[in-house]
Amino acid sequence: MPELPEVETVVRSLRPGLTGRTILGVRVGRKKLRVPWIGVWTRAVVNQRIASVNRRGKWIIIELDTGALLGHLGMTGQLTVEAGDNKRCPHTHLIFDLGDEHRMRFRDERRFGSFQHFPTLKELNVYLDARLGPEPFGLDPSYWRAALSGSKRPIKALLLDQSVIAGVGNIYADESLYAARVHPAALTHRLTATQSTALRKSVEKVLTHAIERRGSSIRNYLDGTGERGGYQNEFKAYGRTGEPCRRCRVAIERVRLAGRSSHYCPQCQRTD
Repeated sequence: MPELPEVETVVRSLRPGLTGRTILGVRVGRKKLRVPWIGVWTRAVVNQRIASVNRRGKWIIIELDTGALLGHLGMTGQLTVEAGDNKRCPHTHLIFDLGDEHRMRFRDERRFGSFQHFPTLKELNVYLDARLGPEPFGLDPSYWRAALSGSKRPIKALLLDQSVIAGVGNIYADESLYAARVHPAALTHRLTATQSTALRKSVEKVLTHAIERRGSSIRNYLDGTGERGGYQNEFKAYGRTGEPCRRCRVAIERVRLAGRSSHYCPQCQRTD
């Protein structure tokens, strides 16, 4: 699933080609997305100018002159701006006509992604604020420490909880825990103040670096112009089961936590 760095990369690559354009029409595929597109949304967005393109957690926010579009890439979603005469790829479920022979296209093979319209930005923010915690950049230390001490879950589970911290998924949770030398199964309320601080800083550092590398392309992730990311070439833990740790050379191991695979170094990330 595309996580914060991938979504941020998509937003940055889309912004120049979308901002200021007007949506002239919407074409909807036959198969429904996780949130089915409805006709009233088409009528609401046609002839609306795109004012800005932003991100909140793993969500894409396309603000219009009136209202906004909220998109989620799900597990396999791709959102691109292309020339109108480009061949329509399989699994394309939404096409927004932008005029000037350009289209914004949303593809999603597994159809776990979605796009929906909100009449006002206030309603959209209420919707997101009810689901998402703060962004991981400049995270308040007291908030973070309270979130850890108030939970008895494995730290990996807490990192994946979007209501605690927005945007972190399986890849960057593993990479952040490795960087902080914290075991993914360590219970949150037992982490020391030193570990808490190290992890908070590691999350921000890992995500920032991943954005600089334009995200991770390990399956079908592409940015808004169809380009692959590069951070997958720098993984320290994620997906490296059996490979030597880049610090101590002990083999990376894998354990299942919170329904997801967690990759870690048993030497560098001890539980004791």
